[in-house]
Amino acid sequence: MAVRVLTVGREFGSGGGCIARLLADRLGWRLLDRELLVEVAKAAQVDPKVCEQFDERCDPWFRGLVRSIWHGTGEWPSGVSDEDLMDARVMADIGRKVIGEAARHGDCVVVGRGGQCVLRGCPDVFHVFVYAPLELRKRRVAERAGARLDLEEYVRENDRTRAEYIQKYFGQHWCNPHLYDLMINSRFGDEQVVAAVLAAADLKAISQGRPVPDAL
Repeated sequence: MAVRVLTVGREFGSGGGCIARLLADRLGWRLLDRELLVEVAKAAQVDPKVCEQFDERCDPWFRGLVRSIWHGTGEWPSGVSDEDLMDARVMADIGRKVIGEAARHGDCVVVGRGGQCVLRGCPDVFHVFVYAPLELRKRRVAERAGARLDLEEYVRENDRTRAEYIQKYFGQHWCNPHLYDLMINSRFGDEQVVAAVLAAADLKAISQGRPVPDAL
């Protein structure tokens, strides 16, 4: 069995999302990035915009406290909608199922959302982490989001948010090298990174004695 799924973890502003899209296009695979939010929203029966609020984020402490009180009473307050019950933990739980189901079908690239944890140890999955120098990440973010008063803090805060999400809901350190088959610096250029990822995926399949598809 060849590599059938790629997961792409990424520092904020590293271009990991763009690289994941290039990988999916090159392989003719399904890209689970924004589409993952749509699938989670369908499963939770809420508007995708609701899921965006909790995407790779932890719940505020007070929201978790309120939910624990509701669970403790065994009753939900009247007038509470499905959207009110949606939170980061629910999203992470549903996301696990969506990622697992997508991996079962194969031929997909999963961007963030704990994919490297959900599919950890799966022999037909290749895990990548994309990072980049801070200055390069600041430039990328500025091009997309415009100038900010403290661009460096904005980048670092988003990194912290993603790290906290992985720690809280998956019990793993975001930058733990043992979660990944390859950690690569995107300063070499998106096309070069894509080529390196595909070559490394080849090596993983070969080392495990599996046939390698032509696309890889």
